[in-house]
Amino acid sequence: MLTIDGSFGEGGGQVLRTSLSLSAATGTPIRLENIRAGRKKPGLLRQHRTAVLATAQACSARVEGAELNSTTLIFEPGPIRAGNFEFSIGTAGSTTLVLQTLLPPLMKASGKSTVTLRGGTHNPMAPPFEFLQHSFLPQLRRLGVSIEGELVQPGFFPAGGGEIRFTLTPPQSATPLSLTERGEKLRHRGLITLCNLGKAIAGRERTVLAKQLGWPSEAVSVELVEGIGPGNTVSALLEYEHVTETITAFGRRHVSAERVANDAARAARAYLNQEAPIGEHLADQLLLPMALLGGGRFVTGTPSSHLRTNMHTIGRFLDKPIVLSELGDGRWQVTVATAEPARLQESAPSRETEGAHDNDHL
Repeated sequence: MLTIDGSFGEGGGQVLRTSLSLSAATGTPIRLENIRAGRKKPGLLRQHRTAVLATAQACSARVEGAELNSTTLIFEPGPIRAGNFEFSIGTAGSTTLVLQTLLPPLMKASGKSTVTLRGGTHNPMAPPFEFLQHSFLPQLRRLGVSIEGELVQPGFFPAGGGEIRFTLTPPQSATPLSLTERGEKLRHRGLITLCNLGKAIAGRERTVLAKQLGWPSEAVSVELVEGIGPGNTVSALLEYEHVTETITAFGRRHVSAERVANDAARAARAYLNQEAPIGEHLADQLLLPMALLGGGRFVTGTPSSHLRTNMHTIGRFLDKPIVLSELGDGRWQVTVATAEPARLQESAPSRETEGAHDNDHL
């Protein structure tokens, strides 16, 4: 049984999620200790417990320690199965992070699966649905995965009550991913989403976002959605030939609409100025599907703590799958090779080379 220290690196939920995915995908039994030790409230929250139970159902795993606030977990996977899966977090915890835990093993299943998750779909500490739809899923398709997603009902933090549904078919063959350049610019646009809030908020955000990024006002659209609680997001979608970067700022109490739009514009400018195709958040999320499928390479900015943590965790299961190379001017190339499972009797150190979006605090 492979022992994983959940306090490594950023010490949050990513070590747990990546370990669950790889345990199921490789058939490796694990013991997770110090789960989320780096967070204010360590242990399993509802979102993390849902990820454990969902992954366990997908591979008929034997599980010990899957209680709320538990800091130790034993996960012994069985065969991966395709099927129709439905899970409810019960809070505004991120459905998108649960989905990203469940996808890797289902990409190794023998057939088509449908996953329905209920909870938070727009949470400031996790990728929103639009990020998956426009940035993450297209890259999975380039790896050979047939996958479609649907936002059935938005669920904004803190009310939750959202629902997402995804259908995927595993790839027939492995296809390497190469993302060293953005390619031709296709379109830059903005999207403002409002739920149970006054339309004037969207108007103010639209004005600021367009002005800050030098866009015509018609490049920023407004979408009014229905949900059980108030919610607001401001997104910049930077679409290129090979990649789309989705940047989202979240409206929150006692923060002006102008500041929210400015936050989105500032992050968009940072991406445009770094001249690397893969943004900070997409970088660490691409590692796992690339390592399990066709491998490949991409160019990103300075490696984040999440990226380095994910590299280390993947290295505990797979034999030397990832290499970092500094290109200069703040650009780094990440090369991911497909690999056989590492031998469990060996103590696998970090796989980082000589030479780290702390987005998920949940």
